[in-house]
Parts: sequence; C-alpha cells; structure tokens
Amino acid sequence: MGKSLTDGSAAARALYVEANAVLGWDLAAICFEGPEADLTQTKVCQPALFVHGLAVVAALKEAGKLPQVDFALGLSLGEVTALTAAGVFDFATGLKVVAERGRLMQQACEKSTGGMAAIIGEERERIYELCGEFDIEAANFNAPGQIIVSGEKSKVDALVAAAKDRGLKRVMPLNVAGAYHSRLMESARVEFARYLETVVFNRPTFTVLTNTTGQIVREPAQIRAALVKQVVSSVLWEDCMRNAVAAGATEFWECGPGGVLAGLARRTDKAWVVKSIAEYSEIPA
Repeated sequence: MGKSLTDGSAAARALYVEANAVLGWDLAAICFEGPEADLTQTKVCQPALFVHGLAVVAALKEAGKLPQVDFALGLSLGEVTALTAAGVFDFATGLKVVAERGRLMQQACEKSTGGMAAIIGEERERIYELCGEFDIEAANFNAPGQIIVSGEKSKVDALVAAAKDRGLKRVMPLNVAGAYHSRLMESARVEFARYLETVVFNRPTFTVLTNTTGQIVREPAQIRAALVKQVVSSVLWEDCMRNAVAAGATEFWECGPGGVLAGLARRTDKAWVVKSIAEYSEIPA
C-alpha cells in the first residue's frame, strides 16, 4: 500500500518520511510490507489511509497532473484527509488528528462488542424502521440501495438472521473491528472532542462537505463540531456526492486505495465522470 507512489514520486516519499517522524513508529514499513493483521488495526489503518490519499495528491501535483480543485469530500476518516487537502490543517497536524481518532476508536472497539452489516436494495425509510426494531443504527448511506448498519454485534447478527423473514433482498455481515458511527463509539467522541479543542482549524481554501449533513462547511468551529459528531453519527456519503454536483462539481477523482468511492459514485449516477488513483502507474500520462 503506497509503495509504488514512493518509488515513483519524491513528493509522496517525503510524506511517508514525515509521517514516520510525526507518529514515532514506522507506518511506511507496515503499509509496504504488512502484515495485514497490523495494517487493518483501526489505529494503524486510519493513518495509513490518510497518508496514502495525500501521497496520491502530492504525486499528482509533482507530475503537473492535478487539475484545479474546487471541492473535497471524504468518507468517514477521509473527511480529515479532505480537510487537510483544503488547508484546514497542515499535513503533520492532520496526521496527528487522524492518529488520535484512530487510537480512541480502537479503544472504543476494545471496550465493546460491535458489528456492522450492509443492506442492499432497500430505501432509507425501511432502514430506519429496521434500526428501531433491532436497536441498532444506520452508519453509512453510501449510495442508493447500499446502506450500512451498526451496533452491538448480537443485535446486528439478529437482523442478519431475520433478513429473509423481513423480506430483505440482501444483508451481509461485515468483517470489522467494531460498531463505527454508532453510539458504541461515544467514549471516543467525548475524548476526541476534548483533543480537538487543542487543535487550530483554518478556513478551507476550497469547498468541503461534511458527512454529518452532506452539506458544505466553511467555518472552523462548524468543521470542528462536525468532526466530533461524525464519530457517532451516520455518514451521509450519497448526500455529499449529490450536493457537490449540485454546487458545481464536474468530475470526481478518488485519491486512495480500492476504488470503492468510484464504485459508489457510479452506483449513484452513471453519468458522473469518475477516476480512481491508488498506484503511481494510474497517474495520468
């Protein structure tokens, strides 16, 4: 993860060097070599995704291939990446924010037994009904017909077991460390709020949208509050994408691994222009 970027781009390589210094441990080695069990820990995975996303941006800039950027949006942890790209934090500050968020969420995972499941092909109102019935929460509205629910593992498992009886088309349990974007993350939210009070926020240099409402955020206090709330609230990703387009976004460039966000964009509207860049070879010639 990220190895081809550091091999091909001095700017990307410099970010990994700086990240290791900021964190005090070798993020680059885990990203490049694994083991996967270490990389997928919340406290490691979040910094890894943050640095990888900004390394793609750095490599694009260095190659003169980054067009004018007017909007930034990121899913969950990616919102901090988007804010950093927009100048709300410098790289080191953004990484510290991400590392603390990951550390606190890892602690919350270890203090609870949480689970998540993807529900395919259902409308939002039906999801809210199911969440009320099974005492769980809607964690992610990713795209039309793709919604993630989150909560105590036993309650999520009960929903999965009852899916056929409830007439649900498809429900898939997810392999996750905990119940993200649910009330089981409340301890992380409280401590993260306390931590962010010590962080200076700047106004973004271009438009950023927040997961908590799907709307544009501009004022530092508003951005701080949104980042705190996001730890326990639903991620309105579909709303973020639609509202970016309504505000004038003409295409989406996903900077990061997996191509997941590009897939969600295409599922939402096949007419949108979408690119996904994770490896150095994917930077436009």
